[in-house]
Amino acid sequence: MSAKLVLDIETVPDAEMGRGLYGLDDLDEGEVMRAMLHHYQQRTGLEFLPPIQHKVVAIGVVLRNDEGVRPLVLGEEDAKESELIMRFFRGLGHYIPDLVTWNGAAFDLPVLNFRALRHEIQAKNYWETGVNDRAFRFNNYLSRFHWRHTDLMDALSGFQGRGRPSLREACALLGLPGKNLMEGSSVMDAYLEGRIGDIRRYCLEDALNTYLVSIHFDYLRGNLTQDSLDDEYGLLIDVLKSSGEQHLTEFARKLEAEPEDRKEAAGAESAGDAGSDDDQPAADPQPGEAAREESATVH
Repeated sequence: MSAKLVLDIETVPDAEMGRGLYGLDDLDEGEVMRAMLHHYQQRTGLEFLPPIQHKVVAIGVVLRNDEGVRPLVLGEEDAKESELIMRFFRGLGHYIPDLVTWNGAAFDLPVLNFRALRHEIQAKNYWETGVNDRAFRFNNYLSRFHWRHTDLMDALSGFQGRGRPSLREACALLGLPGKNLMEGSSVMDAYLEGRIGDIRRYCLEDALNTYLVSIHFDYLRGNLTQDSLDDEYGLLIDVLKSSGEQHLTEFARKLEAEPEDRKEAAGAESAGDAGSDDDQPAADPQPGEAAREESATVH
């Protein structure tokens, strides 16, 4: 089995960058963040900052390989951003996994690119396109149509900008637990209140939901049988139940429901969120236009 790594990040506006951009040295961090959002909205009409203006506050992953399935949030709560990003790229270089995201090509990966640039973090395998390793020539992390990185939202939408759903909608479609711990639009306030633990749990919840969509996508492509799909569910449920973490055991409890029951429950939860704009997907990025990512901070 080739390793699979599902990724989700949570971000907030980079106040340090905002101070430099707009000369806001006399404002505190929260005031700078809000000023950045206001300035960008006034200039572009868009509410979500472009990837270069974000900093990473949490990275959640689900690793699936021959040893089993392992959901985790990288680093400790007090870890610096540079450590989180270094851990991610080191893991990518070690396992050389197939990377899976939801709208990661438009947001998660560009953010990580810029933050790695900021912190001078090398990621040799991530940037490899076959020059030094021929195995990456026709299957690398950078090319849109290669399977070494699959942006599920992009692939399932037919690699075009219309009809691209949010992760919330995909979860409702499949009867998955979806978002229960926090709304994306609450991440910045949670960060300013020091609730990093809540953000980390929310980040892992998104990574778990993305992982579950990915195994259904594997089934769709003929890479899993119905029995093996059920086995993947069972394996994840066992791991979550044995974690000792309340939010993970609750996630497992919802997964143990019958598929039709899961769909009905997810549909009811999703209906209660109708009209919310915190979880809408991005359109194809255009020059000078922000690529909005529904699993990041202000979404």
